[in-house]
Amino acid sequence: MANVSPLISVIMPVYNAGIYLTEAVTSILNQKNVKLELILVDDHSTDNAVKNLPATFTKDQRFKRYSSSGHGVVAAMQTGFKHSRGKYIARMDADDIALPDRLFKQLIYLQQSPEIGIAGGQVKIVSDSIVEEGFLLYEKWLNLLCLPEDIERELFIESPLPNPTAFFRRECYEALAGYHDPEWAEDYDIWLRAHALGIKMGKPEGVVLHWREHKKRLTHCDKRYEQKLFMKAKGYYLARSNDYLKQRKAIIWGTGPTGVYFHDILAEQNVDILAFIEVNPRRVGGIKRGLPVMHYTELRDYTRKNEALIIGAVGARGAREKMRQALLDMGKEEGTDFLFAA
Repeated sequence: MANVSPLISVIMPVYNAGIYLTEAVTSILNQKNVKLELILVDDHSTDNAVKNLPATFTKDQRFKRYSSSGHGVVAAMQTGFKHSRGKYIARMDADDIALPDRLFKQLIYLQQSPEIGIAGGQVKIVSDSIVEEGFLLYEKWLNLLCLPEDIERELFIESPLPNPTAFFRRECYEALAGYHDPEWAEDYDIWLRAHALGIKMGKPEGVVLHWREHKKRLTHCDKRYEQKLFMKAKGYYLARSNDYLKQRKAIIWGTGPTGVYFHDILAEQNVDILAFIEVNPRRVGGIKRGLPVMHYTELRDYTRKNEALIIGAVGARGAREKMRQALLDMGKEEGTDFLFAA
């Protein structure tokens, strides 16, 4: 297979990856049944991990090392892409472990699914300590989202593709102009932009990556991963989408901190918001941000298809499933009449 496989360019940005780097590089060079080049881009590391990589790596013609032309992970990806030659572009983090068949599974998946432009992958979260319950729930949620329609349905809840599993058709990566550097997380941004361009995303069945959880991960250290900025990204793209809020009004289900904050974000994007929805009878009939607070049962008569988009914005665990069922029972269609932003 390696002789006939199209070339896959794996880009690995590195900044102070420490003890994890050698294992991450090894996991890519040990990929089975694919032709690859591993492009390691050093983002001005100070820990000597790149310099101390085994000499056997530099002797491997598939291994290429460059210094980033700028600073940060986006600049490192841009540097790597400039040096890439592959028909496919894969992302890999410097602290994770790709299972031996990761790239082969993703390659076959895209070859057999011409409608898909970006493949992600199922993951297992690993840690040198205990993996907290929240991460395990996120892992479960991620791994359930494999079909393009499932990813599209849940896109505005949270980032649906683990970034270190990203595997792009080159033409799709070029259409997106790669990763951008907005004020929110660059990976969530590229999935939102892909959706806006009509590029479908999916995942093959089976875990392809051990995703390492530790205190120095960007999700813990970079302010762009704050939940408020994730919400801001959702509002930005919803407000600009013809399918969602560019030509429609909004109704927000949730009067707690999440719902109110999302109201404020949409208002900043000049979205016309009609009302808030609640289930708590003590809040129904009140006013929030100058808008009426209605009971959810009023939605049946208050909305008509394409008149207003109902947005679920309740952060409490388990609330989304109850809200979804209530709306489906009213004959509402998810993705058309309503979606969830939390």
